[in-house]
Amino acid sequence: MRQVRQAGERPVEPLDLLRDYFGHDSFRPSQEEAIRCLRAGQDLLAVMPTGAGKSICYQIPAMMAEGVTLVISPLVSLMKDQVTALVQNGVPAAYFNSLLTSAQQAEALRRGAEGRYKLIYVAPERLHTLAFLRFCQAIPIAMVTVDEAHCVSQWGQDFRPSYLEIAGFIDQLPRRPVVSAFTATATQRVRRDIVQLLGLRDPHQIVTSFDRKNLYFEVRKPKDKNAALLELVQKRAGDCGIVYCQTRKAVESVCALLQEHDLPATRYHAGLPKAERLQNQEDFLFDRKPVMVATNAFGMGIDKSNVSYVIHYNMPASLENYYQEAGRAGRDGSAADCILLYSPRDVGTARFLIQQNEPVAESPEQAETLRQRQLHRLGQMEDYCTQAGCLRRFLLDYFGEKLPGPCGNCSGCLAGWEDVDITKEAQKLLSCVRRVERAGYQPTRELVFQILRGEKSESITLLKLDRLSTFGILDKDESKRLEAVTRRLLDRKILRQTGTVYPTLSLTERAGPLLAGKQTLTLKQKRSKPLKTVRPAADAGVDAALFERLRAVRKKLASRAGVPAFVVFSDATLRAMCRELPTSQKAFLAVSGVSTAKCDKYAGDFLPVIRQYRKETGR
Repeated sequence: MRQVRQAGERPVEPLDLLRDYFGHDSFRPSQEEAIRCLRAGQDLLAVMPTGAGKSICYQIPAMMAEGVTLVISPLVSLMKDQVTALVQNGVPAAYFNSLLTSAQQAEALRRGAEGRYKLIYVAPERLHTLAFLRFCQAIPIAMVTVDEAHCVSQWGQDFRPSYLEIAGFIDQLPRRPVVSAFTATATQRVRRDIVQLLGLRDPHQIVTSFDRKNLYFEVRKPKDKNAALLELVQKRAGDCGIVYCQTRKAVESVCALLQEHDLPATRYHAGLPKAERLQNQEDFLFDRKPVMVATNAFGMGIDKSNVSYVIHYNMPASLENYYQEAGRAGRDGSAADCILLYSPRDVGTARFLIQQNEPVAESPEQAETLRQRQLHRLGQMEDYCTQAGCLRRFLLDYFGEKLPGPCGNCSGCLAGWEDVDITKEAQKLLSCVRRVERAGYQPTRELVFQILRGEKSESITLLKLDRLSTFGILDKDESKRLEAVTRRLLDRKILRQTGTVYPTLSLTERAGPLLAGKQTLTLKQKRSKPLKTVRPAADAGVDAALFERLRAVRKKLASRAGVPAFVVFSDATLRAMCRELPTSQKAFLAVSGVSTAKCDKYAGDFLPVIRQYRKETGR
C-alpha cells in the first residue's frame, strides 16, 4: 500500500513523481531505464508496444528538467488528449497546433515564454513557422521528444515527409537538447532510419517485449461477416470498441448496419468533412458513441484507456498496422479482445489498393521497391490469418521476439488443434503444377487452384487446360484446404513461389519423395469440438453494481470538467476501487491510478459512495 506523502514534501525522484502525479507505485518494464538515460543527457530510441507506457518515459524527465520539453506528435488529437490528462494530474502542459485560433496560439507562446509549461506538444508542420521557431530559440529547451518516430522512415508504415524536417529544426536551436524518439513498432531497418534521419547521437536503444498479455487474439473466418460482427458487438453492449474497415465504403455500410440495430456507433474516415470527423471523434472519446467504425485513418495517438475490444472487419495490409491498431484495446491493463474477421477477398482488395497507391519515393525504382515491400508485408499478414497455432507466438516472432510456448490466450491455443493427413492433396497440387509447366504455361497460384477445383474459366478453356488429368480432381473438403496445403508446402520448401502480384508456383528438389509416396505431410486444423475457453476476467472480484455507481460519479465529474470520463479515472482504477473499497483519503490515495492531485480533487466524490456500499453489504 502506498503511503501518503507529507504536505510540502518536494518530489525529487522519478518514483515520487510517478506516485504523486500519475498514481502508480512502480514503473513498467523499461520505463525506469528510459528515464535514467534521458536524465543523464543521452539521446534515446525506444520501441515499446502500444499501451506499454511510452509517455511516462519522457514526461517524468521533462518534469525534472530545467527548461521546456517539446513533444513532436503527428496528430492533433493525441496532443489534446495528453495535455488534458497532464493538466488533470497537475502537470503544466500545452499544445500548439491548428486547433487553436491565431489569438490562442499567440497566448500559448506568451505563456510558454513566461516559463509556465514543462511540456509543449507540437505538430511537425509547425516547427518551421517563424513565430514558433523564434519562440523556441528564445527559451531553454531541455529535450525534444519525437513520438511515432517510425513516420520518419519510408520503410515504416506511416511515412510523413514533414518528419524529415525535424533534424533541421533541432540544428537551428541555440543549444542542442537531448533528443528522444519513441515508436510502437519498428523493424531494424526502420530503427536505423530513425537514428540517421532524426540525427540521434550515439543513442541508447530500448526494444521492449511486444507481448501484451492482457490482449486476447482471435481470427474468425465467418460465412457472413455482418452477422458475426453484430453478434460480437451486441455481446459487448455498453463497452467501448473500435471496428476497423479496409475502405471508406465499408465504414459507411458497417456503421449503418450497427446503427440499424440500435447500436451506438459513429464513423471516421478521411472522406468525411473535418468538422464531422472531429465531432465523431469527440463523441467516441466522451463515450456518447462508444463504438467507432473507421479506416486506419483513425487511431494513431488516440490515448483512450477504456477500449475493451478492437474488431477488424477486414484484414489490414501489414502486421505492423494490425498490431498497432489492435493494441488500442486494453491500454489501462484490463483484459481486452482483438478479433479479426478474415476473408480471402480482403487480400485481393488490399493488393489492389497497394498497386493503385503511389508510394512517396525519389525515383520510380524506389517506388517499385517500396511497393514490393508492401506486398511482402501483405503476404505475412495473410499468413497470420491462415496459420494454425498460437497467434501471439506468430506475432511476437514477426517482431523478433520468441515465445517459449503457447500463450493460452488466443483462439489458436483455446480452440485446440489436431493433425490431418494431407499427403494426397499435396501430391495432386504438385502434379498439377508440373503438368501446367509441361504444357508450356506459367503455373500461377490462381490458375493452378482453378484447375484443381475444376473451374472452367475463359483462360482455362482457351488454353485447353481443362484437358489435364488434374482438372477437377479435388473433392469438396480438399478444395477448402487448398490455401492451407499450399502454405504448408511452401513452409516445408517443397514448393517455391515467385512474384507477389501474380504468384507463380514451382517444385523444388524436395518434391520428389512426396510425389513418390516416400514421405507424408500433415496439417494442423481446429478440432471439431473446441476446448473449454479460460480467459482472464477484467471484472474478477468486482461488484457490478458498485462499478456502475462509480462510473456514474465519474461521468458527472467528467461532464462538469468538460473532459472524457477516462481522463478522470480509467476503468482499471475504478475496478481497483471496487476490490480495495477505500473509505479514507489515505486508502483512496493508495489505489493504483489515483494521484495526489486527483485524490485531493475527487476523494470527496467517490469515498461516500464506497462507504455507503460497505454499509449496505456489510463489507
